[in-house]
Amino acid sequence: MEAHAPTHPIRMPPSDHVLTLSCPDRPGILRAVSGFVLDNGGDVVECKQFGDRDLGRFFMRLQFAPVGAAFDAEQLREAFGELAAVYGMRWRLSSTADRARVIIMVSKFGHCLNDLLFRAGSGALDVDIAAVVSNHPNLKFLADTYQIPFHHIPVTPDTKNDAEAQLLQLVDDLHVDLVVLARYMQILSEDLCKRLEGQAINIHHSVLPSFKGARPYHQAHDRGVKFIGATAHYVTADLDEGPIIEQEVARVDHSMSTQQVTELGRDTECLALARAVQWHATNRVLLDGRRTVVFR
Repeated sequence: MEAHAPTHPIRMPPSDHVLTLSCPDRPGILRAVSGFVLDNGGDVVECKQFGDRDLGRFFMRLQFAPVGAAFDAEQLREAFGELAAVYGMRWRLSSTADRARVIIMVSKFGHCLNDLLFRAGSGALDVDIAAVVSNHPNLKFLADTYQIPFHHIPVTPDTKNDAEAQLLQLVDDLHVDLVVLARYMQILSEDLCKRLEGQAINIHHSVLPSFKGARPYHQAHDRGVKFIGATAHYVTADLDEGPIIEQEVARVDHSMSTQQVTELGRDTECLALARAVQWHATNRVLLDGRRTVVFR
């Protein structure tokens, strides 16, 4: 008996949508928003909220599945704008089908780059990596392994402005949503930090405040620290002072060598950065002043 192809194409269920918002806190916001989504053809899948009593602000992430063929995201977006105006909301509506497009910036240390490339390639990280940018050519082989375009943009004091202009051109040309500094060992200019505000994540070792300068893990080992870690944060003009998204720590003991401490520290960098990128890409991070609200 011959097998016949189906006469009608298989219809995949519509993608979930995610609504994130923040506004001055007041009674009734949760009911108003969830009721609006329900009335407009959405079935709530996940809802998380937080009220910051110190600042008097309300934060919410609501994920819902469209119900019925008549669902129209653009109409819902236009209608929600009217409700948002009533409550003074800053809000965003996105589809889970729209994966964040990412540029990864790196210098000579490849552990975070390798980790992000593997997670994205295996489907564990919900992003599309548009390019790898580096001020050194050393790690081109890693990008080539995953068939990701590699852009070598050298940086010197004389070429810094031109290098940053090239980066911004790539961001525009590739329609990039997020820039990830995966141990990119260059300080971004204040203008570039402002241009990428809320769209750039950096990773650094948490021991930086105590062990500044070169070879921080060697300094930590020499001082006999008991914990090391890493911090993933948004990039701001204040060096390593941006809102923190995630931190990871690991215990150190006296028997560990400098190399073992370094390797352990790099593991914490990979974990913290991957989580921060994933949470940002899935609209789980909202800014709360100098802090973040992370709906894990």
